[in-house]
Amino acid sequence: MDKQNSRYRWVVFVAVMFTYLLMASQRTAPGLITDQLMMDFNVTASTIGLLTSIQFLVYTSLQIPMGILADRFGPNFFLTIGATLTGLGTIIYSLGTDEFVLFFARILTGIGDATIWVNMVLILAQWFHTKEFVRLIGLAGMTGSLGFLLATVPFSTWITLVGWRAAFFSAGLLLCLCGFLLYFVLVKKAKRIFLDEPVIVTEEVQREKTKDLLRRIFSNRQAWALFFCHFGVVGGYVGFISSWAVPYGMNMYEMTRSDASQMIMIGVIGALIGAPLTSWISSRLETIKRPYIVVHITVLLGWFTFLLFNGHPSFFLLMILFFIIGFGYGASALTFAAVRQSFPIKESGIVSGVANTGGFLSAVLLPIIFGYILDHFQATSGNQVDGYYYGFITPVIFSIIGLIGVISYKEKRQGTGDKTNTRMSGNVFFRK
Repeated sequence: MDKQNSRYRWVVFVAVMFTYLLMASQRTAPGLITDQLMMDFNVTASTIGLLTSIQFLVYTSLQIPMGILADRFGPNFFLTIGATLTGLGTIIYSLGTDEFVLFFARILTGIGDATIWVNMVLILAQWFHTKEFVRLIGLAGMTGSLGFLLATVPFSTWITLVGWRAAFFSAGLLLCLCGFLLYFVLVKKAKRIFLDEPVIVTEEVQREKTKDLLRRIFSNRQAWALFFCHFGVVGGYVGFISSWAVPYGMNMYEMTRSDASQMIMIGVIGALIGAPLTSWISSRLETIKRPYIVVHITVLLGWFTFLLFNGHPSFFLLMILFFIIGFGYGASALTFAAVRQSFPIKESGIVSGVANTGGFLSAVLLPIIFGYILDHFQATSGNQVDGYYYGFITPVIFSIIGLIGVISYKEKRQGTGDKTNTRMSGNVFFRK
């Protein structure tokens, strides 16, 4: 039986997407308790910024190594272990007694989280035909946004009901169970069903030395364009909502924690719409670059609007801005469509890792920079409005870098014949 024609591939899809949903939620869930952590552990805004960034720093630093390992040894093992590590890290976070335990927990969570996207892309590529893959990658991006949505009002309500420690403990336990689920679905059950299918996923890639492969990828302008392209739209959204969005709503608009989490939910709704809509538009126009340029310009204008209104736009405008920024994050799935278009399938793991590194490098930097700016103005003048105003300069700069990246991206415009050849080559590669 062929994997790409079996009904079992949908079982794999559901299991992987459910795990991704939960793992994505734990990227931003700690942002709901920023003020609580500052009181419970008596730490500064700078420390909270570092605590938020440490997970993304680990995630970012492991993207390229994970791409190499996944290309060479297959994605199933790494995704299973990653879900379990994320669960263990979340459990330890819930039991933390001081900031050092919290840092260790977020490092462990970051290691686990680093396995999800690259391996998920490769798993979808193994189990689905090229045409299905293009559609499903948009759904995968939407699933990540649903994870962020889960970490707004639903998780905030759960924190209110049971306390932040019990809420994070239960989430960690569920993620550990997902690790067992993935082992059963991807390894044990799959081997039983596809006994006669030889596994030759990366035989061709292994002929090239890792050093030579890395040198070739890092000297490729297209790879760097996609790196900076992803840098511009991911970090501003992920970095801000995972650290300072809730305190921003509470301090600048006197919101409750629940109200601030609803504000974040507007951005998540934008991301949910952005992923499938931009993928559909790109498919209809048969171009990735033009709609992606429009997205980058819109996101840049959105962040710049915060500066125009001194960091305090009207509440109605604030909702529109969060929607726009979230929409831009959802559209970032186009980066990986560009990777698929620009590079051979055998290199998709490492190039996806390079692009994803760009996105989450900005997610590492933004909370740290924002936290230091807030601490500086709190110490010198005590003016939070100025602190947030100057803090918003950072995502504006990030967005400009992203716009330069997408403009630098060289799109391969394909005719019908080229598309057919691409699909055929994809099917040949994935036929096991």
